[in-house]
Amino acid sequence: MRFRSRGTRRAAPAGRHRRDQAAAPEQPAAAPAEPQADPAYPTPALVIDALGRKCPIPIIWLAERIREVPVGEVVAVLADDVAARTDVPAWCRMKSQEFVREETLERGWAFHIRRCY
Repeated sequence: MRFRSRGTRRAAPAGRHRRDQAAAPEQPAAAPAEPQADPAYPTPALVIDALGRKCPIPIIWLAERIREVPVGEVVAVLADDVAARTDVPAWCRMKSQEFVREETLERGWAFHIRRCY
């Protein structure tokens, strides 16, 4: 028999949802292979292709090459290493750069970073 501590809630049974939650709609399986131009986000001034490289290479390349773009411009880092999903935003916090967004690609992710200084 399992015990649970006071104040915890059990998850809703499969196929049922809590009243305040709606069922998530199905999303298409195919994702774009390259960063897509979105009117809400600026086009990257520099794209760093680190696909196939393991951590810490995407971060090292980002740190070396972000100086190539003017302040206020966006750099996109393409990576397929799962560690990059936490490393890139953490690097942005440590270096006071703006993490704009993460975009899911067909093979990996595109991380958009705005140079702040």
